[in-house]
Amino acid sequence: MAPERRRRMPRAERERQMVSVAERMFAERGYQAASMDEIAERVGVSKPMLYEYFGSKEGLFVACIRQARAELLAVSTESIAGRTSAEDALRTGLIAFFEFTESHRRSWELIRREAIVAGPAAVDEIEAIRRQQTALDTALFATFLPDVPGQELAAMAEIVVGACERLSVWYVQQEGVSAKQAAEYVMQLVWYGLRDRLERRPGSPT
Repeated sequence: MAPERRRRMPRAERERQMVSVAERMFAERGYQAASMDEIAERVGVSKPMLYEYFGSKEGLFVACIRQARAELLAVSTESIAGRTSAEDALRTGLIAFFEFTESHRRSWELIRREAIVAGPAAVDEIEAIRRQQTALDTALFATFLPDVPGQELAAMAEIVVGACERLSVWYVQQEGVSAKQAAEYVMQLVWYGLRDRLERRPGSPT
């Protein structure tokens, strides 16, 4: 009987496997200390295959950030779907963000700390995360504040995203602080201004 042939892994599945292993390695060792040789060994592929897929170590690091960006967009979008009040949508979106940073605690800290070391492509990918979250928040605010100029909505979104990014730096270093608590810190500072805008809209209950 002929020996059983090993299943050929589809390219997309193989790529996800490589990125998953690389993310753990980068988080464990740091960008500079993590080696392509060891990543390849852990995945069970050759080092040339890693380069075939990602072009360079920086390319692999960027792929890790890009995957995190896609996952963050998915959880953020899902968290606010169907919410009928601005307060509820903002709060649940914030909780989802901090839950994401908690589940990616080591990787989130690595990305924040070492993107500059990795190179300009990694820095650009970090900025893409900010733009993604700002666009999402701008669209959310526009749903509840349709009469507010787009420039002002964008400014509000930038404030929220900036506050969340800085608080996440603190949050991933804390013990005993929940995602709900972190979200509430942002709500306490941000929500009152938004609530005032909502309450001043024509037809709003007094």
